[in-house]
Amino acid sequence: MSEIVMPPRDQFLREETIRGGMDLLFLSNTRHLRHADDTLAALGLGRAHHRIMYFVARQPGINVTALLAILGITKQSFGRVAKQLIAKGLMEQHTGDRDRRQRLLKLTPEGEKLEKAIFDNLHDNVARAYKAAGGEAVAGLWVVLQHLMGEEARVQFRAVQGL
Repeated sequence: MSEIVMPPRDQFLREETIRGGMDLLFLSNTRHLRHADDTLAALGLGRAHHRIMYFVARQPGINVTALLAILGITKQSFGRVAKQLIAKGLMEQHTGDRDRRQRLLKLTPEGEKLEKAIFDNLHDNVARAYKAAGGEAVAGLWVVLQHLMGEEARVQFRAVQGL
C-alpha cells in the first residue's frame, strides 16, 4: 500500500487542504462504490436504486415521505426509480394499515439478498479502512461528516441510527 498522505499540521483551513479533503471525498466514494456499481449495472440498475434499497433495508416498512426526507429527493425522481425496483421484483409497496394514504416500502426476499450482497462487500471495505485508521480517526471522520451534512441531515442520520 502506498504511503498515507496527511494534511499539513495546523493548516487544515487552507484552500489546498480543503481541496485535498474534497479530492479524498470524491475519489474514495467513487472507488468504494465501484463493486456496487458493477453489480447494479449488470441488473440495469444504478446508484439511485442502491440508495433506496439501502435505506429501505435499514428501515423495512418505511413510508415514502420519510424516505424522501432521508434521501433529499423529489417524489418524481423517487417514483421512476421505485417503479423499476418494483418491476424487477426487488421492492414492494403497500398502503398503511392505519392511514390508507401512506405508502410503505419493503424489500422482497430477492431485494434483501441483493442489498445484503452489496452491503457485505462495502462492509468489508469500510471495516478494513476503519481497522487501518483506528478508533480515534474513525470518530474524527464521523464528526467531520456530520458537520458536512448540516443540521437537517444530522436529524435524519440520528433517526436512521435509532437515536
